[in-house]
Amino acid sequence: MQKQFDAVVIGAGHAGSESALALSRLGLKTLLLTMSLDSIGFLACNPNIGGTSKAQLVREVDALGGEIGITADKALIQMKVLNGAKGAAVRSLRGQVDKGLYHRILKKTLEAQSGLTVMQDEAEELLLDGAGGIKGVKTATGVTYYCAAVILATGVYLDSRVIIGEYSKKSGPSGFFAAEKLSRSLSDSGIEIRRFKTGTPPRIHRRGVDFSKMQIQRGETGICSFSFMNDFYDTPADAQAVCYLTRTTEETRREILKNISRSPMYNGSISGVGPRYCPSIEDKIMCFPEKERHQIFIEPEGTDTDEMYVQGGSSSLPADVQERVIHSVEGLENAEIMRFAYAIEYDCLNPEQLTPALGMKRIRGLFTAGQLNGTSGYEEAAAQGVIAGINAAMYLKGRSPLILKRNEAYIGVLIDDLVTKGTIEPYRMMTSRAEYRLILRQDNADTRLTEKGRDVGLVSDARYEKYLKKQTELKEIYAKIEKVLPPSFLKGVFETKNIPLVPRGYLIRELIKRPDFCFADLSENGEFSCYSRAALSEAEAEIKYGGYIEKQESEIKLFLKADERPIPEGIDYKTLSGLRNEAKLKLDKIKPLSVGQAMRISGVSPADISVLMLNLSKYKE
Repeated sequence: MQKQFDAVVIGAGHAGSESALALSRLGLKTLLLTMSLDSIGFLACNPNIGGTSKAQLVREVDALGGEIGITADKALIQMKVLNGAKGAAVRSLRGQVDKGLYHRILKKTLEAQSGLTVMQDEAEELLLDGAGGIKGVKTATGVTYYCAAVILATGVYLDSRVIIGEYSKKSGPSGFFAAEKLSRSLSDSGIEIRRFKTGTPPRIHRRGVDFSKMQIQRGETGICSFSFMNDFYDTPADAQAVCYLTRTTEETRREILKNISRSPMYNGSISGVGPRYCPSIEDKIMCFPEKERHQIFIEPEGTDTDEMYVQGGSSSLPADVQERVIHSVEGLENAEIMRFAYAIEYDCLNPEQLTPALGMKRIRGLFTAGQLNGTSGYEEAAAQGVIAGINAAMYLKGRSPLILKRNEAYIGVLIDDLVTKGTIEPYRMMTSRAEYRLILRQDNADTRLTEKGRDVGLVSDARYEKYLKKQTELKEIYAKIEKVLPPSFLKGVFETKNIPLVPRGYLIRELIKRPDFCFADLSENGEFSCYSRAALSEAEAEIKYGGYIEKQESEIKLFLKADERPIPEGIDYKTLSGLRNEAKLKLDKIKPLSVGQAMRISGVSPADISVLMLNLSKYKE
């Protein structure tokens, strides 16, 4: 059988789903191939979306016209804000979601999408046209799908192996099939493959848990939703699902130390590199011997199941050891393990082979996204997926790609880090990676990115109208804050806050800058009650941190000066005199688009940049 599509997306996780939706919504006839229809949007690890810096990614994907925020809002069973007591730059949403419901909602969205065909089959081989471009995909069932663009979003399925102590098996996550042949096709195409590792904690039955020994972790209400298309999350805290906090004990430490030689991570059974920022319980015990106890969160997997997720308990220890370790934790003395924790090794590629558009440098029409690019996390995958989908569409339409800069989005930081610096371990997004995080807040993602999503054609009319309404509100708010309020108006507010009122007029902007004032205080007096909470939240952050934001904007001007100086395509670094050999090799491998990107390449020194700049001026002449 032979069939024709504009584009084929391989993999239907968080990256592949975003890519396929973006392509089809942009008018391209698209095929989405998945090993199993039951694995679409599957939350193979933790049953939550968001978290520090990850929520910013979700809201950015949403602002561009993506799907993860909308799906998460529909599947929420608990919502809270992390770092709520800290500055706006690091505040992040974190939502517990119903794992089964999330999968069903996303699967239905894909099935209903016009121009998108969803097919259960295994991609085995990439077909090239002999001139350095993609021409199709061949599957295990013998079907050939011809196309001009392919997006690889294979997650952790490539030649994957699950490990539990001495036991190992060729398998994808949660018992799904592994993709065993595509890795060879990628290698035969000249793509550099590497081996990474990740893992997941055990799942336990609710009935064996003694919750009385744990601290209750409730959700919050009156906080923003993941999607800008939805209003604030106002479900009362007592109507939300409950999570619990417990801790390991000295017995936990003894049990792990006694059996550490049986851990595949420590006896050499696992060769893949694991995520540093999501360590296994045995890693925590070995790397932090001075720490007597470690936090363990018990979280529901959904509303229609008794399975509980043991957050913080990732492991690859043998089953018998895992059971003793679980029973050593406070409140889990009688816990029943329903699924053992496991490690999983898989093939991925070196992201330095990619352009900032997530296209493969050596193969035209081939794009990649998600954990295949060396990242970890649903949110990082979705962020890459929407960009890969947009840029595959732009490639097919003959338009310029969408490349987000580091000062424009966390997505820009994520992709620039991958393609410019590479990664030697599963990459996780963190607020500390973003130099301009005070500007890249979760509250203003729509202000930063909706126009860009509209320009490429992915932002719908309904979404754009909502965005324009908020921008109108912001303009009115910024005009109103220059108004002076008399003491008589503020008397009640100051008394409520037990603050002495100086008998003089106050600029609203001056009041909002104070840490003990917010728009809500004035809304109660009717001054700003007509505006949406979303607009007031963004305006409040802009006003309170105005001085710091101005400082970051000055830094951005210097950054852009270097980042906007292009490097001619096809420049031969090997012939540039004065460059060190290491710099020549790194520059030739990465092929930076600008001087700014060249400056961020590991192994390229400031002296090398000076030599490059000198040669660029000659090159131009």
